[in-house]
Amino acid sequence: MSTYIDIKFLNLLSSRLQKFKRKSENLFNFRCPHCGDSQKSSTKARGFVYRKKNDMFFKCHNCGVGQSLGNFIKFMDPLLHKEYIFERFKDGKDVSIKPEFDFTPSKVLKKKTRYDKALSQLLPFHQLVKTHSAKKFVYDRLIPKEHWDKFFFCTRFYEWSNEIIPGKFPSLEYDHPRVVIPFYDRSGSFFAYQGRAFGKEQPKYITIKFDKTKQKIYGLDRIDLNKPVMITEGPIDSLFLANAIALAGSDADGGINIQHQQCTMIYDNEPRNEHIVSRMIKAVDKNFNLVVWPKTLEHKDINDMIISGKSATQVQSLIYNNTHSGLTALQHINNWKRI
Repeated sequence: MSTYIDIKFLNLLSSRLQKFKRKSENLFNFRCPHCGDSQKSSTKARGFVYRKKNDMFFKCHNCGVGQSLGNFIKFMDPLLHKEYIFERFKDGKDVSIKPEFDFTPSKVLKKKTRYDKALSQLLPFHQLVKTHSAKKFVYDRLIPKEHWDKFFFCTRFYEWSNEIIPGKFPSLEYDHPRVVIPFYDRSGSFFAYQGRAFGKEQPKYITIKFDKTKQKIYGLDRIDLNKPVMITEGPIDSLFLANAIALAGSDADGGINIQHQQCTMIYDNEPRNEHIVSRMIKAVDKNFNLVVWPKTLEHKDINDMIISGKSATQVQSLIYNNTHSGLTALQHINNWKRI
């Protein structure tokens, strides 16, 4: 039973662990979050979780850190750790687990940039109190708790952005709170962010990139390029799908090194939007798989479907049943569009 709970909570963390793979029944591999793993190769993954007797442990073969799975979960997410302790030991057994290895500080910890330091000033949503007004953002959108750490609360968005890019907003007269959604590249480096308005502030989305060499693509740090990739328009939609990224206004061509035939483009359900119809046709021309929503679907995007009562599994099935390519996709676009 304890192994089942260990694996359950490890899976809850899996979306935050780069290159996460299940190698065998009780062996998991991913890039080490303590040291960031290899700084020269983004494909190397030398962090392991494995079973020994009745317990599971973490070990990195790059920096040497070793600890019990419980302590690893605590390092990654203290709140999730409390849930883990409660569930694992609710039958009254001894909660103490002796780690197999001593914790030794990493010798190759990734140096924090000023961008990382600016982000660390903000509180992630999972650390906000339940009654915080900003929590309405995740409650209303039914965003699963395991993703709350991907959203940050910023009380003065313009002022904070000026710390990232000095002079980005010359006037602070209309400064206001926003949700900050960080973008990370394949190596886990913070390179852009999106500020989403809570209320009627315009524009609703402000996406800012401070590394000009990268495309504004969300979720690159979480996907497995050896598996089919779903590509949505907005970051929130991508969180409800397996192995998904979001374009955030970018072109997928320049952001990921992957065969287009392995990618499925998922645009919003807006058949009267000329811009979306044009992008869908271009995606087919570039050999992407494409979702063309059924005409009977009333919801605008994936998050709307979830809010309406559909499960993530039902949405995934809807995507699978309406994915097309080539001439078939173009025919479906012609039947779907209303322009």
